[in-house]
Amino acid sequence: MSTTSLPLDPHSSEAPSAWVQRWSHLVRPGGTVLDVACGQGRHAYWFYKQKHPLALVDRAQAAMVSIAIPAELCEKVVADIENGPWPFAGRRFDAVVVTNYLWRPLMPTLLDSLAPGGVLIYETFAQGNETVGKPSRPDFLLRPGELLEVFRSLRIVAFEDGYQDAPARFTQRIAALREPSSPTAVPRYPLDRPSESSPVTG
Repeated sequence: MSTTSLPLDPHSSEAPSAWVQRWSHLVRPGGTVLDVACGQGRHAYWFYKQKHPLALVDRAQAAMVSIAIPAELCEKVVADIENGPWPFAGRRFDAVVVTNYLWRPLMPTLLDSLAPGGVLIYETFAQGNETVGKPSRPDFLLRPGELLEVFRSLRIVAFEDGYQDAPARFTQRIAALREPSSPTAVPRYPLDRPSESSPVTG
């Protein structure tokens, strides 16, 4: 199956997050992406089109079955990561992606799952969202600056915390990297997504 012929997500009209799209160029070419609470795979399809191998986890088996990415490029794990063991224990990934999901006890595990040079792209609801809709429970809403605090050991490339329209929501999001173990040069983390003809170089 050609990566160029695959739709972003044939089972959902929801497009990939603009935040994920904006910072996905920081993932090293061919690096494996872990998509946590992946749902029906809107971000899995995005990274597949960028030629990244995938590891996906979600507790909804029906959602996993709906993701039509070749098995040799996409490891799909059905697991309840809030009440069971972490299915990727001891493994590290070139990117960890989380959107619209918050389970605070998992945060240290997500941090440990980043390989040297790995990228964390995280976006979910923040305090204030209870004034415009759901989720509204504090358990599901990030406190001001919480992602900065939790992932302070990483190199923060971008952070936002505020309100957006269409749909109305309060959002907090971060793009951050685990520095390479022993860089041979000063790492460069481009703030703009390169064009197809201008690949990221170090």
